Amino acid sequence: MTDSHLTRRTLLRYGAYGAGAAALAGTAASWDRLTGADIPGRDDGSLVVATLGPAYGPEAVRTLTEGFKEVHPDIKLRINAVQAVDWSDFFAKILTQIAAGTAPDLVYVATEGVQLFAQRLGVPLDDWVKRDAEELREYFADVHPSLVESMMYEGSLYQLPVEFNAADMYLNNQVLKRAGADFPAADWTRDDFTGLLRDMKKSSGSQFTPYFWTNRLWGGVVPWLFANDTNLLSESKAPGGGWLWDSFYPAAARQGRGGGFRWTTPQATDARVEEAYDYLASLIQEGLCTRPEGGNGQNLIGVFSTGRVGVTPAGGFWAGGLHLAGMKANGFDVQYFPRWRTQRMQYGAAGYALLRTSKRQEEAWEFIKYAARKDTLTRLFETNQTTPARRSMLTADRYRETGPDQWQVFYDTLDKFPDTGPIPAPPQVAEVEQVLLKHTGTALASRRSVAPALGRMQSDLEKAMERDV
Repeated sequence: MTDSHLTRRTLLRYGAYGAGAAALAGTAASWDRLTGADIPGRDDGSLVVATLGPAYGPEAVRTLTEGFKEVHPDIKLRINAVQAVDWSDFFAKILTQIAAGTAPDLVYVATEGVQLFAQRLGVPLDDWVKRDAEELREYFADVHPSLVESMMYEGSLYQLPVEFNAADMYLNNQVLKRAGADFPAADWTRDDFTGLLRDMKKSSGSQFTPYFWTNRLWGGVVPWLFANDTNLLSESKAPGGGWLWDSFYPAAARQGRGGGFRWTTPQATDARVEEAYDYLASLIQEGLCTRPEGGNGQNLIGVFSTGRVGVTPAGGFWAGGLHLAGMKANGFDVQYFPRWRTQRMQYGAAGYALLRTSKRQEEAWEFIKYAARKDTLTRLFETNQTTPARRSMLTADRYRETGPDQWQVFYDTLDKFPDTGPIPAPPQVAEVEQVLLKHTGTALASRRSVAPALGRMQSDLEKAMERDV
């Protein structure tokens, strides 16, 4: 079902995306050497799955391994939790493993890497999905089509989504009460949001920040671009995909779907992009938020839970994170991202990608199906460390202990706003993200900095998108 050929040149290209560059550049030219086929004892017969370490701790690994063994006692499974700072670092380490001859069979890949892996490293799942259609019918009926579409590339499906997180708005109830403010309505606007931040600032001390966000592709400036009916790169749909939509989704749900998202022409100098940046710069100028920091947002948990931050964008994963930080279920709540020109919101999803180098593709497909089962995900995500891709898993009982009260927002971000889409993540995503982070920081130094910085961003994005990955 796949072409297993992968050239050294391809691997070297990927090295430019992170810490794997030096290791990749030092590899020998032969494919046997790259895959480790010439090393006795390298292959112990296990199906190897690589996951992002911080997301999959020892207990999660044990849950997956023991559960899979019960269903498939004939398949030896090994899960490698790769310790990495973020997705870019994780992908770089996987590419280094491939070059060193220790390639896994499956890799847990988020939206940031779906197209990168699909284009050069992944195996389309189309034939298996068609073959096992009856077995998968219940899965697709339980998963929003937008999540599935985000795992497609040029008409083929490369992953079954198992989790996602949309950038909704978390609000600290203590801060709301201090400001004498009501919890915002579902259809609140950007102006309502600004007014709320001002009320919070007036009622709090100098160490308080009304709005805090991190400088990254997910949950950074992109939700504001979506709300202002624009994007960092022009967005369209690839043709194809009818084989999946016609088989698993009713007419209303498959309307407008295609063969995956395409992000192409940079548009950093678009008037609406500049307008979004100018708005954020105005919030900083008014003292309603600080210039965004880098990182994965974990530093926000402490300041939010102790009432030093009033509002921040986060996904379902924060319900579990705040609970573990000691925040009571009634201490916070969540609402949709505010409306501007639109109320389209953004998300990132994740699932398992099958590598072309794998010699155990049938066994790997069995694991992909097992990992997407409801009973598997129920055991795996019991601490609410993410939002399950399966709609039926979001229940009042799931969020009773951790909160928030408005837990329905997590999946309704998809169900009630069907145009909500994935963060822009073309195959050149690593360079695109680096450009975005670099110039966002300078753009928000002052309102006068916005236009010049976006001009430089546009130039660098054009170079990044011209690069053949």
